[in-house]
Parts: sequence; C-alpha cells; structure tokens
Amino acid sequence: MSRWDDYGWRFPKSRPRAAKGGIRAQSGRGGLGGGSWWARRWIAVLESFQIGARLGRGRSYARSGQVLSIEIAKGQISAKVQGSRPSPYKVTIKLKPLRPRQWSAVAGAVSGQAVFASKLLAGEMPREIEEAFSAAKVALFPERHSDLETECSCPDWSNPCKHIAAVYYLLGEEFDRDPFLLFKLRGMERGEFVALLGEAPAAGAGPAGRALPPEPLPAAPAAFWAEPELPAGLLGAPPPAPAGAALARRLGKFPFWRGGAGLLEFLDTVYARASAHAAGTFAKE
Repeated sequence: MSRWDDYGWRFPKSRPRAAKGGIRAQSGRGGLGGGSWWARRWIAVLESFQIGARLGRGRSYARSGQVLSIEIAKGQISAKVQGSRPSPYKVTIKLKPLRPRQWSAVAGAVSGQAVFASKLLAGEMPREIEEAFSAAKVALFPERHSDLETECSCPDWSNPCKHIAAVYYLLGEEFDRDPFLLFKLRGMERGEFVALLGEAPAAGAGPAGRALPPEPLPAAPAAFWAEPELPAGLLGAPPPAPAGAALARRLGKFPFWRGGAGLLEFLDTVYARASAHAAGTFAKE
C-alpha cells in the first residue's frame, strides 16, 4: 500500500503505533480549536497557508491521542508524537518573539482602551486585540507560513507533516483555555504583560486622563461573611440535585486532557451517582 503526498510524491502508507496516555483533542468531531474566536482564528490562519491534507491527518492524530507531550516556552513549542516507529518523533515549533519596545507599544495601545485591558485581565481575548497589535506595527498571529519555523524528526520531508499538524490543532484548544499562551509564543508571559499595562502611559486612565477608581466593595460586605440561613426544607424531602459538575465547568477545560472520555462528561456521571447515593442515605435517616 502507498499514498501520494501533497506534492505528488508516492511513499509507503504507514499506520501509527497505539499511544498510551496521549493527549486527546476535546473538541467535537465538527472541528478542533475550541469555541473562542481566537482559537478558531489560529486554526483558520493555519488553514489559510494552503498546506493541504496534512492538516486533516494531523486532526486525526490529535483525536486519537498520538501526541504524548507538549511543552510551551517563550517563542517555542516542544512536543513528542507517537508515529509508526517505536520511538516518538520530536516536534519543534517556533514563532518569532516580539522585541521589548514592540511589546511596550502593544501595551500602550491596549491600555488606551479600557475594555481591552479589562477583558485581558479576565482571561478573555477581545476581538479588536489585533487592531492594537496593528497599531504597534506587529502581529499577534502568524501572517505567513514562513513565520512558523517547524521541525520534526520523522522521515516525511513535508513540512508541516502530520505530527506537526497534530500539535497545531491541540494548541488551538490550549489557546481556547488560556489566550495568554498566544502572548507567550510571542515572548511575553501573562504576569509580565499585566505589569507592562500598569507601566503604560494610558493604562488605567479614564476620560480626560483621570485614573479609574478601584473596584468598590460589595454593597453589603457583612452579608458575605454572615452564616447562611438554613433552608426551609432541611429536614424534609431532599432538594433536587444540582447540575452535574457545575463548579468544574466554571474552571474551563482541563489542559492537555489524556482520558478517553471528556473530563466534564465523566464528572457528570460521578456527580449523578453521588447525588443518588446521598438521597438514599438521607431517606434512611
């Protein structure tokens, strides 16, 4: 058996070895990259580079858990992907970091818009963030394929190969969970950028350059510390079970999930069984 690559070359078709404990994509079969606009933008940027069916093969690798590990550092990603050979392939992806003066210009553009800074500090990437980067004459996302320097130890000379493409897709999910990883790839940690916002001339300034007041305390602080009232039916019939894994859902997706089933779906079944057991115990009292 053989297959043709994207450039018309034919080579033997291979099947990857089964990987144990690999990172699995958590998105549904309709696509990868998460639900946030910035994660979808990452995947759209990659697909716009016209790198052919390799992204599709990478998507299959990402879903089947062939990626064994991913480490994200400033400007560089290192990963191991299980292919058809016994030893995993080593993948490296590099994106050129921005220079300090460029980050200062970005911080100045962001701090000039209070909504930008507030959303970023809340862990959300505002849609207009690319305008702030453009104002600083730099780009957050890669603009061309050559902006990404990639390497894989596999024998496939195509670049990106399916192993690199699998890491691309899993990165989209990680960006969905933590948009500041995009900043890290450009050479800036979250804490460093927050500090840079505080130093920017326009940071925290409202109309006419006045500093914004600090966030006020709750209207009734004592209510927060007071003991809650006992529910009226405490000793009567047990209340309906709350939504499963509600607190876990507030935390967002688990980073680089390795289980065969989704974490939140698994927790839903655990909560349901625990709730049923608690209701039975309550009824016996």
